[in-house]
Amino acid sequence: MFVSDFRKEFYEVVQSQRVLLFVASDVDALCAYKILQALFQCDHVQYTLVPVSGWQELETAFLEHKEQIKLLIKQDDDLEVPAYEDIFRDEEEDEEHSGNDSDGSEPSEKRTRLEEEIVEQTMRRRQRREWEARRRDILFDYEQYEYHGTSSAMVMFELAWMLSKDLNDMLWWAIVGLTDQWVQDKITQMKYVTDVGVLQRHVSRHNHRNEDGENTLSVDCTRISFEYDLRLALYQHWSLHDSLCNTSYTAARFKLWSVHGQKRLQEFLADMGLPLKQVKQKFQAMDISLKENLREMIEESANKFGMKDMRMQTFSIHFGFKHKFLASDVVFATMSLMESPEKDGSGTDHFIQALDSLSRSNLDKLYHGLELAKKQLRATQQTIASCLCTNLVISQGPFLYCSLMEGTPDVMLFSRPASLSLLSKHLLKSFVCSTKNRRCKLLPLVMAAPLSVEHGTVTVVGIPPETDSSDRKNFFGRAFEKAAESTSSRMLHNHFDLSVIELKAEDRSKFLDALVSLLS
Repeated sequence: MFVSDFRKEFYEVVQSQRVLLFVASDVDALCAYKILQALFQCDHVQYTLVPVSGWQELETAFLEHKEQIKLLIKQDDDLEVPAYEDIFRDEEEDEEHSGNDSDGSEPSEKRTRLEEEIVEQTMRRRQRREWEARRRDILFDYEQYEYHGTSSAMVMFELAWMLSKDLNDMLWWAIVGLTDQWVQDKITQMKYVTDVGVLQRHVSRHNHRNEDGENTLSVDCTRISFEYDLRLALYQHWSLHDSLCNTSYTAARFKLWSVHGQKRLQEFLADMGLPLKQVKQKFQAMDISLKENLREMIEESANKFGMKDMRMQTFSIHFGFKHKFLASDVVFATMSLMESPEKDGSGTDHFIQALDSLSRSNLDKLYHGLELAKKQLRATQQTIASCLCTNLVISQGPFLYCSLMEGTPDVMLFSRPASLSLLSKHLLKSFVCSTKNRRCKLLPLVMAAPLSVEHGTVTVVGIPPETDSSDRKNFFGRAFEKAAESTSSRMLHNHFDLSVIELKAEDRSKFLDALVSLLS
């Protein structure tokens, strides 16, 4: 359903009831839940949290609690575009009988009036056909593509702001939710910059302090600030060298999977004048004199090497004087905790760990998530290097295809949907930078990775083309459905992201053939 007034049509409706919250395994969803949880605690609203990782778990949880559910808010499957008859009154019958209202006029006058009525009917039919064609186009475009709108966490923060109950913690969760969309390439750069501008005004409102003695920061305070920082993953919690090597943006443009790329990285560091000893030790241990102008030095050298977007608009948070995190740091840490390959806990345990890492009282879990994120980023770049050096990315005609084989190092890290999607997007960026084939630069990517050897299944994900004008719309969800239907392939569309499916390994060949035929 569409909600025009979020406060009246949603919050005031559920405020007087016990609420059942289904929360997806997604960083943005976790942040939205944290904000809503804080609002419920303010208004003493009882609620139950149920983590769901896909449609099957959602259906199971709903059936389990359906006797108690009185209200279910969901997103409709279509735009509910009204039919022509619901908007315009069809006057064709009136016109057919209009000739009966003759007042005895001359035959020539009747003939003229009849000709005018015929022309009018013809114009009306033409307008109706045009309107219905446009309606079909709108519905087709809506159902054909999958794309993301405003972050759920931002929507919840706007609700808290309307209720005058917004806090600094809620603002930070909204920032992390937006940054999750940017890290996972779900929104365009323009959409990201626009939403950053909205949040920046709230940051100024919540974190404005005078520099006098009466407003000195306490040791355990929380302070959020707007930053124009480096586009390097986890660099403040890593070494600068490791961050450069394992950030998708720099690894792709340096082409670090090649010997020539490694030489370019050394030239880049030499151009900045940074000693290797300093670059390869932890960022926190670097000389203060080097760190003072580090961002400007890196940006200047990056421009010489063709990297014009080395800095980006983002936010950071300080917990007291010791702990500082960029929003992207928290996204990587939380995502890694949620999709952790560790077998010492269930999916729900990983969900709770990821949820706890968003609270400032659980910084140890956040730091643990950062360590897992480093392993994930290393594995991602090593897998990309392996795929490109062994020519695993092949053109199937209308799209590129890459398959990770069983036994590939760290392959189990990429059996989860978000991890495989992120790997696929980074692989496509690197491939576009490495290939000289202009046509291949404009192709989307389909990637497969083993999911369960026991059940003989693979995870398949579809990524739209990597172009500067890309609107981030993904057409693979509907294409996967049609390809599986036409070949009777055993496919499970369980994930909330329609471009991610589970497929029987033995059906993969005929499924791909159908997909090639469909998209050609």
